[in-house]
Amino acid sequence: MNLKRNTLIAGGAAAILAVGGVGVADAVSDGDGGATGPGAEQAKAAALRLVPGGAVNAVERDGEKGATWEVEVRRPDGSTVDVRLGANYEKVAIDRDSEAN
Repeated sequence: MNLKRNTLIAGGAAAILAVGGVGVADAVSDGDGGATGPGAEQAKAAALRLVPGGAVNAVERDGEKGATWEVEVRRPDGSTVDVRLGANYEKVAIDRDSEAN
């Protein structure tokens, strides 16, 4: 009976770690605070759909304003905006970049 219980506990722990690992694989830091991976690529694409003609400067995980992603985009006119996206890459907000001059 103990062997069966221990096997179930170990299996549950492995499942929890596997699910947590999906989030890590989805967005990995690039060492400069930015994110890389499939999720980051989807965030970039979504941001560029919202800012036509723009160019992505950076993408990172973000919790501001309830967002999951923040993508810094340079508009064709040279101004910069922060595109905040939800977990499903939907628009949460587009804000003028506070670090831009």
